[in-house]
Amino acid sequence: MDRTSLRPFAAFAAALLTLGGLTSAAHAADTDLARNGGFEAGLDGWSCSAGSGAVVTAPVHGGAKALQATPAGSDNARCVQTVAVQPDSTYTLSGWVRGGYVHLGATGTGTTDVSTWARSAPDWQRLTTTFRTGAATRAVTLHTHGWYGTGAYHADDISLVGPGGDPVRTPAAPTGLTAGRATATTAPLTWSPVTGATSYHVYRGGTRVLTTTGPSATVTGLAPATPYTFQVTAVNAAGESDRSAGVTVTTPPGDGQPGGGLPAHALVGYLHTSFANGSGYTRMADVPDSWDVINLAFGEPTSVTSGDIRFALCPPAECPNVESPAEFKAAVKAKQAAGKKVLISIGGQNGQVQLSTPAARDTFVSSVSRIIDEYGLDGLDIDFEGHSLSLNAGDTDFRNPTSPVVVHLISALKTLKARYGPDFVLTMAPETFFVQLGYQFYGSGPWGGQDPRAGAYLPVIHALRDDLTLLHVQDYNSGPIMGLDNQYHSMGTADFHIAMTDMLLTGFPVAGNAERFFPPLRPEQVAIGLPASSQAGNGHTAPAEVNKALDCLTRTVNCGTYRTHGAWPGLRGLMTWSVNWDRFGGWEFSRNFDAYRWG
Repeated sequence: MDRTSLRPFAAFAAALLTLGGLTSAAHAADTDLARNGGFEAGLDGWSCSAGSGAVVTAPVHGGAKALQATPAGSDNARCVQTVAVQPDSTYTLSGWVRGGYVHLGATGTGTTDVSTWARSAPDWQRLTTTFRTGAATRAVTLHTHGWYGTGAYHADDISLVGPGGDPVRTPAAPTGLTAGRATATTAPLTWSPVTGATSYHVYRGGTRVLTTTGPSATVTGLAPATPYTFQVTAVNAAGESDRSAGVTVTTPPGDGQPGGGLPAHALVGYLHTSFANGSGYTRMADVPDSWDVINLAFGEPTSVTSGDIRFALCPPAECPNVESPAEFKAAVKAKQAAGKKVLISIGGQNGQVQLSTPAARDTFVSSVSRIIDEYGLDGLDIDFEGHSLSLNAGDTDFRNPTSPVVVHLISALKTLKARYGPDFVLTMAPETFFVQLGYQFYGSGPWGGQDPRAGAYLPVIHALRDDLTLLHVQDYNSGPIMGLDNQYHSMGTADFHIAMTDMLLTGFPVAGNAERFFPPLRPEQVAIGLPASSQAGNGHTAPAEVNKALDCLTRTVNCGTYRTHGAWPGLRGLMTWSVNWDRFGGWEFSRNFDAYRWG
């Protein structure tokens, strides 16, 4: 007997139960809301991370097909579907699964998100859970996923039973459109997320100029000293909303010196100042004019949690050709007179800094200020690595961090910026693990078990985006990282630098949550970090590949297989570890930068 032949009996039974007071009209109206829950129509209605999902004909639980999804690397093979629901209503989610560590759940419920899982299911096992939607909830996201490093899992006959939501409607017009600090050629825009929107169109003077998936965008290609009016619309499968109220931006005059007196395209290098290694010691006076920003490596703490940062020149026993402090300070002044910026870089591989208390924060501010004042420096570079930054359990929103080490670092940097004024140069050099990995994972995750350092730089960058001169993420010593194309990219090629930089200039949903969208940075705030030679770090990129990356990001040529979300001719430049290693390699890195023709 097939399912349709039971319907007359089911209706009769429901009527009898209603008469007996054992059910309700709401229950009688409940339906299965999951679309293609048996995967008979392939992956229609479903989206699987990193291309991890496929439909198979065996094994199956019901019908002729089932889902097979395979975790790989740092991907847990998450497959999702968004379903329209009613507010203040109860739903039952169920499905049949096979494999080890298979999860079934729902997010965006407006109350408590739910997840149920099977540790080991050698044969088909039914999972079920219930939840109630919040007072304003109109849609929830169903998901299945496996676990990292485990084999493929199977899922079939997934259903969500409860009162159906309203059909998809054209979204409302966006509100809250505001403009950030414009440059001579760019204007950053943000607006409030719109419920039900899957993308947004940005209009300049009535002409659509770009489309984005999150509630922010940076419009490029503008003229200096020119007024522009922008509007935004929200888009989904039902159509496009009315346009938002307009916001007018007037770009500042182009003075040739954007970004704290830096040239339009700058070269940043770390100078091994306090230690020696195989690259040899390089005196400040011997740093070539190619370098526009020189980061002194490194200021380090007296202990991990003290916040007390100390800096001194390399001991003569390690660096026989080290200059005297007076000679060093004179060389710093000479570089500054030539238009260069000299910063103290805090941290590095061995300098773990955890500002876990207000006292450590205040000590950090005072000790860093002493170094800046003693050597007459232009600013500060934050190169926190290792375990300096991590997110406490429950710290899930990069816009409102609660972890003390993050909150106190933000406060300390804002204090330093306020103390030294608008000409203070602030740069950061995080690893990809702390930034771009946040597209997939943020902190310990909703169920724990993830590395709490994942994406931990994002709240610091976001809180200081109006004060930040340069962000140069280290595109080296990195594992494969997923880009906005949901594909993994590996270091050492133009493709890696294009994908990683595109994420910073386009913005991305943190941990896949569209409501927590990390807005793009301005192009002049971004430089690409690379090792100067194969001896300097894993992920050395040949000069020809470096040039391909710059061509793609600034002019959308030589892009290879990755397609960027725009062209950014204002991209600031390159950073390298290090000046010393570049000298060791015959200045190949800096000479290639000097020879590159921008635009």
